Amino acid sequence: MPPGSEETTTGDPVKDDDLEFPYLYDSPSCEARDFADLLADGAEELYAGCSKYSKLSFLVKLYHIKCMCGVSDKAMTLILDLLRDAFEQAKLPSTLYEAKKTIRKLGIEYKKIDACPNDCMLYRGDDENATKCKQCGTSRWKQKTRKGSVTKLKIPVRKNGKPLPAKTLRYFPLIPRLQRLFMCSKTSSDMLWHKEADNNDGVRLALASDGFNPFGNMTTKYSIWHVILIPYNLPPWLCMKQVSFILSMIISGPKMLGNDINVYLKSLVDELKQLWDGVETYDANKETTFKMRAALMWTISDFSGLGNLSGWNTYSGLACPTCNIDAKAQRLTFNRKWCYTGHRRFLNQGHKYRLDRSRFDGQVESRDPPKKYSGTDVLRQQCNMQLSFGKNSTLTAKRRRIGEDADQDDSYWKKRSVFFELSYSKDHMLRHNLDVMHIEKNICDNVVFTILKDSVKSKDNLKARKDLQSMGIRPE
Repeated sequence: MPPGSEETTTGDPVKDDDLEFPYLYDSPSCEARDFADLLADGAEELYAGCSKYSKLSFLVKLYHIKCMCGVSDKAMTLILDLLRDAFEQAKLPSTLYEAKKTIRKLGIEYKKIDACPNDCMLYRGDDENATKCKQCGTSRWKQKTRKGSVTKLKIPVRKNGKPLPAKTLRYFPLIPRLQRLFMCSKTSSDMLWHKEADNNDGVRLALASDGFNPFGNMTTKYSIWHVILIPYNLPPWLCMKQVSFILSMIISGPKMLGNDINVYLKSLVDELKQLWDGVETYDANKETTFKMRAALMWTISDFSGLGNLSGWNTYSGLACPTCNIDAKAQRLTFNRKWCYTGHRRFLNQGHKYRLDRSRFDGQVESRDPPKKYSGTDVLRQQCNMQLSFGKNSTLTAKRRRIGEDADQDDSYWKKRSVFFELSYSKDHMLRHNLDVMHIEKNICDNVVFTILKDSVKSKDNLKARKDLQSMGIRPE
């Protein structure tokens, strides 16, 4: 394998028959057998009479300490030797390799995929062996710098004789985690609850995306995105205890904004395509294989995430992708913020608020609700769009904050969402959702701090009153 190319942390090689012809076998696949071994290790006591730790739980805890504290493999081997010598009755592996082999059966492997430092592309597929970005020409490898300077010498930094990638994506595959849910007879029966229950409407996946910061490193140039895919219509206990962990896909690497998210979600979309066509999976409950299929239902994110995932220009006056070009926006003179009025158009035509001038903006609202744009309509709007990925093709965060593009850029769509590569995405009427938690919190904060007349966070300030005055609303 070329240095720095796409790499997967996997266990021992599996038999070719299990990979190429899984549908010919009613016996468990290699992965299912590994899972059975894992359950056996989880049920086995660490030593006779030990109720606190099983053989598996102790190894996982020990390996967690190794990872969190940066313990070397050599030191870990010595620790295992000491533990075996001190506790002869404990069922501990004889080598670190055996310990890793046991833990690896948890199915928590991830892929390491090199990425362009400017977020233009991933080195995968046909580009797996490339040494520089095909779009911006930047080297794939981390470059040495002159001592006491930031000038790059165009000499790759090497470790153990191999060049180090300048940027790496760590991707936790989805399909093995879905298959794992069917490898245990208990969770397998629960996965079929949606089909065998009265409300038989199939299984889909809802994708939630938001940034999180488990290691307190947001002040650095690195950040982490957390994407959870949740099977739709599962029993509540399964969603809480199993899905949130097993179906977690963590993409870790440099901060992803704007067009960059399409590049980093490409691996996920490829797996979703496979799930749409069907993936051979062993069902431990029925002791046979079947075609597992799933579809992405929608995304759930905050408002900035909505712009990244949908491709809509949320920094302009037409920030709502649902209202599309039919939104009504006004730029406030003093606050320099966009104000969205005309929400009475969503009311029934005969509603009394439509005729109420004094309590709103001094006008009668007679318009119908905005047109609902289908995925086909969106693709039609994007048909002539020219787009290139990478940092050089997007506006900086500073320009976005000061609103330059909001006043000068009249393009509604900034990119074509990567999810339109899924054949069924254009048929969804609801493709993206806003996280209600964010909205409720922001509204609650604004209302409470305004009622309490907080000097810092209250929205009732001099600029707000000047804007009301200029708009002719509530002169009192």
